[in-house]
Amino acid sequence: MAKYLLLKHYRGAPAAVNDVPMDQWTPEEVSAHMRYMEEFAARLETTGELVDNQALSAEGTFVRFDGPGRPPVTDGPFAETKDLIAGWMAIDVDSYERALELAGELSAAPGAGGQPIHEWLELRPFYTAAPTITE
Repeated sequence: MAKYLLLKHYRGAPAAVNDVPMDQWTPEEVSAHMRYMEEFAARLETTGELVDNQALSAEGTFVRFDGPGRPPVTDGPFAETKDLIAGWMAIDVDSYERALELAGELSAAPGAGGQPIHEWLELRPFYTAAPTITE
């Protein structure tokens, strides 16, 4: 099994075929999209392929350590991902081909007019360290 992260983007990826921003959708279109996402995740949960999925708020804070005894520094400069990542789905699948298949299916979530978005999703494998040999 291999774990992959499917990243949904607010912007930054190539434009989707049905490229109408969600804030311009009707409440019914938003509901249909969310239902599709929930049903997709539920199906992967039953097959054991879902690790986690979350939608992210557009809000966020960039934080860094500023030295011992000092409070962390917050705010800018903002990483581009704060503006880009809308949410993710982590999957655990048998092959890269299965990950591609699921990403393609997720890309077809309905959007404006009830039509598939055909959005670009970023598919990234989880980093796995080389095994440590001990004797």
